[in-house]
Amino acid sequence: MLHLGPGVNFLWPAPAKWPPVLLLGLCALLPAFAGRFPQPAKAANSSERQVTFNRDIAPIIFHSCSSCHRPGEAAPFSLLTYEDVKKHARQIAEVTRTRNMPPWLPAPQELKFADEMRLPDAQIVLIQRWVDGGAVEGATLDLPSQPKFVEGWQLGTPDLILTAEKPLVLPPQGTDTYWNFIFPIPIRETRWVRAIEIRPGDKRYVHHANILVDRAGSLRNREVAPGAGFGGMEIRIESQVFDPDSHLLFWKPGTVPYVEPEGMALRLDKGTDLILNTHLQPSGKPEVIQPSIGLYFTSKPATKLPMLLQLENDAKLDIPAGEKNFEVTDEFTLPIDVDLLAIYPHAHYLGKEIQAFATLPDGTRETLIHIPRWNLSWQAVYRYEQPALLPKGTAVTLRYVYDNSEENPLNPNQPPVRVRAGNRSNDEMCHLWLQVLPVNYAAQGDPRMVLQQALARHNVEKNPGDFEAHYNLAAMLQARGELDNATREYATALRLRPDDAVANNAMGTALLARGRADEASPYLRAALKTRPDYFDAHYNLGNLLALRGDFEGASQQFSLALRTQPDDANAEANLGSALAEMGKFAEAKSHLERALQIDPNHSLAKENLEELQREMNQR
Repeated sequence: MLHLGPGVNFLWPAPAKWPPVLLLGLCALLPAFAGRFPQPAKAANSSERQVTFNRDIAPIIFHSCSSCHRPGEAAPFSLLTYEDVKKHARQIAEVTRTRNMPPWLPAPQELKFADEMRLPDAQIVLIQRWVDGGAVEGATLDLPSQPKFVEGWQLGTPDLILTAEKPLVLPPQGTDTYWNFIFPIPIRETRWVRAIEIRPGDKRYVHHANILVDRAGSLRNREVAPGAGFGGMEIRIESQVFDPDSHLLFWKPGTVPYVEPEGMALRLDKGTDLILNTHLQPSGKPEVIQPSIGLYFTSKPATKLPMLLQLENDAKLDIPAGEKNFEVTDEFTLPIDVDLLAIYPHAHYLGKEIQAFATLPDGTRETLIHIPRWNLSWQAVYRYEQPALLPKGTAVTLRYVYDNSEENPLNPNQPPVRVRAGNRSNDEMCHLWLQVLPVNYAAQGDPRMVLQQALARHNVEKNPGDFEAHYNLAAMLQARGELDNATREYATALRLRPDDAVANNAMGTALLARGRADEASPYLRAALKTRPDYFDAHYNLGNLLALRGDFEGASQQFSLALRTQPDDANAEANLGSALAEMGKFAEAKSHLERALQIDPNHSLAKENLEELQREMNQR
């Protein structure tokens, strides 16, 4: 409490914001195609008759190929008519025989994926017989109707359409481009989203794109110009609170927008940005890329909160030139029961084989995904037909094999060179994301925090030099009120990165929460030295100075905080309270009123304004 005068008290919001948890937002991808068309006829008895396009092949093509192979889509040619298909008949037979098309990477397994696009062996044989038999057209009456495609927005007109403020001109030559478009969301209150549809621009030049949710607007300062976005392949989102509920928001050619199940809508708050991370490929001439995002709202808040668990072992990626079978593993034991909803593996061009499996407490081993021939061009998020229960004590293991030899046709380095982990496409990665939903959790608190803390401890034990692992563990401990343990982990993180603004601010807040203001001050000032426009550090330092009775210094910090986030009600309320303590009643009144304009339900601003009004009336 701050004292304005005899018998007059000013109340303050909580003195410190929780530190951010460094989570990679990611996002949702469906398999490359979706089963919107009737299933093709089985090949029963076809060996006894001539194979024709109209009766036997058209159903296969329309179901498994035409959604991408049509005008306006990314595929290089259309497959909608007999003439189209006959022109490419031998090519189609070859790519289906080698299973390069349709682009479905996982091997068959007991745990089924939704919308699998793997062609049955009988259909592959049928296509080859058709080609060998002269690619006969067949009777017109046997030809099924062409598939009907939804033009424009696949789910109908969105409730809100966001378009990139400024387009990117894609260079005509050179390596692939990774560009991030920022989409501020013009909402004044929390909204719930049942689906997001990505329209990435000209699909011929967009390899893939995914959305990250930036709840704090932490990436706006990276734009090369206002509204223009910024470059980068892998980016880090700083979440301002423990907020691990994660949805996979991903696009690639052929993707059908995914509607979240009942009770699993995505929460979007005021001030949130969506970051569209795009992988673009040059065409030989300049191309203009200006993506849009469509949001479909629902009135039903989320009652089920999934999260992403990331297994990785980039620290072990040091692949010698010429090595054909370089293996990397990681294993994490689940501390609670979860339903596994989806899985997203990721490596770069040296990836050869990808495998993930679960060893259940009874010793049973279940394959989660196995990709014998990894291909970055066809990476995807794979959703399971039914959630798979992984009980507490289940060990989830990833095993990735890399080929850094000349025999790898996708190797970007010829001759091969030593390759380590990194964000560039000619570096490597070993990442696996599991979208899980905690179940059967009877204890108090958020079960996702239990998962996140266990994962952070796992990462610290696996790699003691991992800054983010120490930082995330500290943030989890602080959120649980274990401040002594949290400050020890923050100290370790800061030994690894002494100038990290986020970690310095977090250490300051933890010390401030323990009542050690004198120790907290240097950390908050160090954060501001690295990032002078860091709202949280200004806000927290303002609170610290107010607690010391330095209201002039506090008012300066709150004013600086408001320069970066003018619509923050807490900063306005605190600035008004500090000015009131200094006797600047008129200015204090205007800032308290501004806080209530931003948030009419801000109880502290309302109470302080009433106290101020009474004091002014008595003078």
